[in-house]
Amino acid sequence: MSYALFHMYEPHRRQLIAGHLFYVEQAEKRLLSQFQNIEEEADKYASDWLKKAGHHFDPDRHDPGDFYEQAHDESVNFYQMLKEMENRTRLNVIAGMFHEWDKQLREWVVKEINHWHLGDNVRQKIWKVSFHDLISLFTHLGWNIEDTEYFHALNKCRLVVNVYKHGEGNAMEEIKVQHREYIDNFKREFSFLEHKDLKVLPSHITEFSEAIIAFWNDLPEYIWDREPLEVPDWFGKAFSKDREIRKKKRQSYK
Repeated sequence: MSYALFHMYEPHRRQLIAGHLFYVEQAEKRLLSQFQNIEEEADKYASDWLKKAGHHFDPDRHDPGDFYEQAHDESVNFYQMLKEMENRTRLNVIAGMFHEWDKQLREWVVKEINHWHLGDNVRQKIWKVSFHDLISLFTHLGWNIEDTEYFHALNKCRLVVNVYKHGEGNAMEEIKVQHREYIDNFKREFSFLEHKDLKVLPSHITEFSEAIIAFWNDLPEYIWDREPLEVPDWFGKAFSKDREIRKKKRQSYK
């Protein structure tokens, strides 16, 4: 009889999806909604600036037009800073959802493996390997997800989060070449781009959120043992190390 290597308990699947939806809904309600009226806020900022500056106005020495021009410049600067804060807030929301999904997936993998294998090397590797290495474990076990739309969206989410966290690097180079939809619209055609040009929209939050939900929904209820069983090299080496450690412990007891 085949043995279930991994089991996604349906109530747990529903709990994971519900928790993710709660996060996205509350992020929109409590964080992102605060940027809905920044144009009006910028206008008010200019008006408030004029009121404060008016105390220093001397009609014999000052041109009123200079004050109004300065008020406009102040409001533009205020608006631009709010837009940048809005972008960073969206990036924080995206980073939060991706890292939580990543941790939940690794926790589940470790828990399921503990049913049929105990050892620190495998457990530590699960937490250390890259996104692609972790996915390769499922590919080797027969769940082929690398051609799905949600996998490509998750990979793009990973790149965005990586650039937001680390700045310049391989992820930014990949975004420059393949995913300029995550670059500020005014700079997409530029040949020189840097990490500060990373920009995400509400539609990108939706894209990444739907990818996470699709992943959980598509994850098989059971992933079965099979012959011949193939695993990635990183998993096989860690597995062998754990077995060797257990073997030495048993011999030491004799």
